Amino acid sequence: MNAPPATFEEMRGIIRGLPGPDLVARTDVVRRQAELTKPPGSLGRLEEIAEWLAAWQGRAQPRVERPRVAVFAGAHGIARRGVSAYPPEVTQQMVKNFLDGGAAINQLASAIDADLRIYELDLVHPTEDFTQGPAMSETRTANALAYGMMAAEPGIDVLCLGEMGIANTTTAATLCAALFGGSGADWAGPGTGVTGAGLARKISVIDEALAFHKTAIARHDPLELLATVGGEEFAALAGAVLAARMGRIPVLLDGYACTAAAAVLHAFDSKALDHCLVAHRSAEPGHTRLLEAIGKRPLLEMDMRLGEASAAALAVPILKAAAACHNGMATFAEAGVSSRNA
Repeated sequence: MNAPPATFEEMRGIIRGLPGPDLVARTDVVRRQAELTKPPGSLGRLEEIAEWLAAWQGRAQPRVERPRVAVFAGAHGIARRGVSAYPPEVTQQMVKNFLDGGAAINQLASAIDADLRIYELDLVHPTEDFTQGPAMSETRTANALAYGMMAAEPGIDVLCLGEMGIANTTTAATLCAALFGGSGADWAGPGTGVTGAGLARKISVIDEALAFHKTAIARHDPLELLATVGGEEFAALAGAVLAARMGRIPVLLDGYACTAAAAVLHAFDSKALDHCLVAHRSAEPGHTRLLEAIGKRPLLEMDMRLGEASAAALAVPILKAAAACHNGMATFAEAGVSSRNA
């Protein structure tokens, strides 16, 4: 790809042409797994992760030595409807906190020796209130998709994706309802901590948007729905997922908003997220419903709902462990250990 996509049609072409897994590398891993000094399958998901890493890195000796954490921040017009426990200006304030090193993700990225990058979208000009019209134009959406693609640079072993944006759980819930059906009550949760009348208002806003955009929803064009009820950081996350696929970089998705952004691609092609694992099951209730819709089993259950790629970073050591066991363990022959009886 010589130039970033400028239209949805160009983006659809990229999605249709996504490369598949490296089956040779995966087969080599499966064969080695059978020779390692352990009962077959005894390392459970670690063995599956080693196979997954090999398939999407394109090498029979997977590694996780250069993880990148990418956090995308976007401003939402729907925040003006009082759907969050925090005011809209917190988005910019938290971006400054990221840059100053004071957020949870700064500590988690440091703990795993990851390269942390913060990507700001147009925080000065929020998206439109999607109860009154589309959140974004096609051009703004395509630009955000292209911007997100920058996060998947060559040499990265795994890309951990997350987000920041006041009101983005409202956006996530609305986008999921538009993509997979259901009402605001099916997809909405407390987000930053709204309960009672605040949660009821959030649900009402989602239902208002779904009713307003029923014609667009009926057309079921995932990219159109991303523009209609999504947000800039959602588009950027989807772009990062696409670029990682093209660059053979496995992806760890964070929580509800991040998975919702990736789900746009799943709605277009059910195999588009095969190179992605979901790091955890968010305490946000809509995330469980979303995981079922896209057929993903999370790695962790930590009752977290922070966002900002916190759980994606937390899951990196699991990937490191899978690669270390696969590459470092001795085979039965090397260790002089008797193999399993026939």
